[in-house]
Amino acid sequence: MRQNPARRAALVDAAIEVLAREGARGLTFRAVDSEAKVPNGTASNYFTNRDDLLTQAGARVYERWQPDASAFAEVVEGPRDRAHLTALMREMVGRLTDFPAGYLALIELRLEATRRPELRAVLTRRIRADLDANIGFHLESGMPGDATTVVLLYMALNWLILERLTLPDIFPGSQVDDLVADAVERILTPDAPVREA
Repeated sequence: MRQNPARRAALVDAAIEVLAREGARGLTFRAVDSEAKVPNGTASNYFTNRDDLLTQAGARVYERWQPDASAFAEVVEGPRDRAHLTALMREMVGRLTDFPAGYLALIELRLEATRRPELRAVLTRRIRADLDANIGFHLESGMPGDATTVVLLYMALNWLILERLTLPDIFPGSQVDDLVADAVERILTPDAPVREA
């Protein structure tokens, strides 16, 4: 297998675009080569098979979603209250929807995982690890709420993002900030601990 990291990343990014546009059935090495604007046969030199490409596409989506260092610093330095949590959730929704191909590709990968046990195992481990990391970070940072708060926000905001990317007229963009604020406010219990920074 070829080892040029920049070329591999470009091919995986192309796979994400193909997945988002064509679905999992449209993901072929030829389609990836075409999307990446490389000679036919290039993708097959970098990935052992289609499952390898699917798995790496899922991992790459999460790499591209990672917030930059300044966003992490903002959490650490900011207040530990509902308003700050709301701002962080708005930032997260914006970051994920700013990469629509990644989100739609991940939905395609989840659907494909219902038919591919190995892909299901990989996605389950990756998504569970991400959720556990978010729970740990939330608790360690002293934000209000508990692990259940994080899980409920995860479920609610993921569905909001799905609606925005697939059926955007259901919740127009002008409603998104208010919906995020309402989700935070209603999910946090009145007795959720609020810690001082």
